[in-house]
Amino acid sequence: MQEQYRPQDIEQKVQEHWDNNKTFVVSEDPNKEKFYCLSMFPYPSGRLHMGHVRNYTIGDVISRYQRLQGKNVMQPIGWDAFGLPAENAAVKNNTAPAPWTYENIEYMKNQLKLLGFGYDWSREFATCTPEYYRWEQEFFTKLYNKGLVYKKTSSVNWCPNDQTVLANEQVENGCCWRCDTPVEQKEIPQWFIKITEYAQELLDDLDTLDGWPEMVKTMQRNWIGRSEGVELTFNVKGQNDLEVYTTRPDTLMGVTFVSIAAGHPLAAKAAKNNPALATFIDECRNTKVAEAELATMEKKGMDTGFTAIHPLDGREVPVYIANFVLMDYGTGAVMAVPAHDQRDFEFATKYNIDIMAVIKPEDGSEFDISEAAFTDKGVLFNSGEFDGLNFQQAFDAIAAKLEAEGKGKKTINFRLRDWGVSRQRYWGAPIPMVTTEDGQVHPVAADQLPVILPEDVVMDGVTSPLKADLEWAKTTFNGEPALRETDTFDTFMESSWYYARYCSPQADDILDPAKANYWLPVDQYVGGIEHACMHLLYSRFFHKLLRDAGYVTSNEPFKQLLCQGMVLADAFFYTTDKGGKEWVAPTDVIVERDGKGRITTAVDSKGHNVEHSGMIKMSKSKNNGIDPQEMVNKYGADTVRLFMMFASPADMTLEWQESGVEGANRFLKRVWKLVREHAEKGTAKTVNTTTLSNDQKALRRDIHKTIAKVSDDIGRRQTFNTAIAAIMELMNKLAKAPQESVQDRAILDEALKAIVTMLYPMTPHICFEMWQALGQTDIDHAVWPQADAAALVEDEKLIIVQVNGKLRAKLTVAADATKEQVEALAMADEGVTRFTEGNTVRKVIYVPGKLLNIVAN
Repeated sequence: MQEQYRPQDIEQKVQEHWDNNKTFVVSEDPNKEKFYCLSMFPYPSGRLHMGHVRNYTIGDVISRYQRLQGKNVMQPIGWDAFGLPAENAAVKNNTAPAPWTYENIEYMKNQLKLLGFGYDWSREFATCTPEYYRWEQEFFTKLYNKGLVYKKTSSVNWCPNDQTVLANEQVENGCCWRCDTPVEQKEIPQWFIKITEYAQELLDDLDTLDGWPEMVKTMQRNWIGRSEGVELTFNVKGQNDLEVYTTRPDTLMGVTFVSIAAGHPLAAKAAKNNPALATFIDECRNTKVAEAELATMEKKGMDTGFTAIHPLDGREVPVYIANFVLMDYGTGAVMAVPAHDQRDFEFATKYNIDIMAVIKPEDGSEFDISEAAFTDKGVLFNSGEFDGLNFQQAFDAIAAKLEAEGKGKKTINFRLRDWGVSRQRYWGAPIPMVTTEDGQVHPVAADQLPVILPEDVVMDGVTSPLKADLEWAKTTFNGEPALRETDTFDTFMESSWYYARYCSPQADDILDPAKANYWLPVDQYVGGIEHACMHLLYSRFFHKLLRDAGYVTSNEPFKQLLCQGMVLADAFFYTTDKGGKEWVAPTDVIVERDGKGRITTAVDSKGHNVEHSGMIKMSKSKNNGIDPQEMVNKYGADTVRLFMMFASPADMTLEWQESGVEGANRFLKRVWKLVREHAEKGTAKTVNTTTLSNDQKALRRDIHKTIAKVSDDIGRRQTFNTAIAAIMELMNKLAKAPQESVQDRAILDEALKAIVTMLYPMTPHICFEMWQALGQTDIDHAVWPQADAAALVEDEKLIIVQVNGKLRAKLTVAADATKEQVEALAMADEGVTRFTEGNTVRKVIYVPGKLLNIVAN
């Protein structure tokens, strides 16, 4: 064992050992308990960032810990390789997406290996290869044949810059989540998968996910959005009826107008001979569409000129087009009750429409609708035969009357919409459908799959090469001319089932059921909470599709979910001559701090005085990303991994501070030094527990308390930072402990073997080397230390003695000492008698094994 800890001399050697011995390659073993640990796979953007490093370190720590528990652990890795960034990079770099992607995969793969992640590389795949997406294509055709896939023209969120459709979740503040371009509404044919068929099951099964963060489950519940309401009909004079869904049928008698979406068929009819209305509809189509903005956006509308008939009292009410009604939610038509809905109130106030209150507080208190709607549930009035009913009574009574008259019925509705999987970009899996000359659409036969995406293309940044190359689309179906679908799959398709493909990546089908059912569900999934309502929901849906197709037997894909926090770093900028901000990398800034650690001055390498913008999420735009490879080259992979696990709880934000990285490095050097000094003295004997002194028993008790705590922190609580802190605290005690006697050396040997094993999940390279120095063979196949219950038993207790609440003595007593014995010893102690002599003892309070408080005056 070399004198100084030099990670550059260790890490490559250990990584080669893992590769040569295929240490992390696993197969199904029915005689061992399996553990499937998975981190969300990376997009091959070119370089790892610290968010990647944190995500994958967490997964690797859990995987290695479970290996030492004796489990058959699978930890695979692959590449989420399709997507728009590759197209943008191809245009920028004058290349095709495929070579750019494959080059990035190789580079990032080497970076992952440098960090020492214990992956089963034999299971690696990239989703952009035909060997992967052909099974996705075939499964899609099976779903089509089962009636779970359909095509329809629909209003979509369209990004004019990226020339593609966006899911509602991908629209942020009315703009594209990637390029920040204002989103437009566009009518185009789209392929959909019927996720709504599984809405209730997706909702119900959230209750079975005990290992998921409650926040994620709440986000999914809200996104699925189950509601109970009434579906009713408003007749429109001279037109088709309007179908309306409401969760507040108790307010029906307060309807004063009906509002419809700009995309509603009735709106198109109204605009035929009304240019002003047509202009307004176009404006609505291209306005902000994020649902969260509907409550705060300015309410705009126009009267269609149509009149609707109230289904119960026969009143005629106007039909308006309103910009806050979305065609994709419900029926695209809303019964408007301005007295009891704030959006309707603002609209009615603006356009001078009647406001009629029909609900009042149940407790009889006063209410005022002159300034805002009264939206609470209460008691009906101004509602004829329904007066005096509360919400539930009115709900039932009004629904019953509507049903009796054939004008409505109770129904359950979901906010969730079917999954639109069509994208108009090139770099994605081709949708395996063809259209024959008679206009009929057909799935591509299994023996004609995969429909291969051509990789040798030229990108112009506007038109997809699939749409530009008319020859590519030409094909045949049953000998007849046909055209291929030139849309490609949403990349969430690939990421919705990749976890299952890892179980049998060479299978001649989408899955090998025997292997899949051995490994699935995933025992531990690690990834960002930002995927709660897209990837995680779609994966749950896809898993149920696989189950119903007979491939898997489990209902859910992921048993336990850990959502890691973001990585933050200092951000610095200076103001340019033109008034703009020039962001400077934190590694290029020299700072001075005051006694409290606050930055007082900051200067970059060019001499600019720069301003500190605080600790913010690492990003290219703020130039505050830290290159993991630079840190690994400087400190070693183990130091970076240890800092990532120690600096913050895994689910909280982590503030990157190089001083903290240096601290982690110093700690590893201390462990290395103590192990080396101990190993140089030769082999230590086993601890003889029958001849330990009190001090030796106390130290050994600390060792086994630490083992118990670290085991619980990593295995159950997943608080890796507190586990490391406990190891550091034990190291401080060991550094001060005597090492001369045989028993002292035996205890130290026991402690160091435990520490090296417990640090191994976080810092595997250095622990591999130290394990051998301690006379052991291969730590990758070691066994996690167990806390010795006997060592945890205390022979003696330290009792704090107070008189009138003030410390007067400390007593060491037998662990089983009674209150009377402790009290007698306290009363005989000189420090206590000085404050009790001549006084009357009024009360003695005893906290067993901890505290004795004497109240005297």
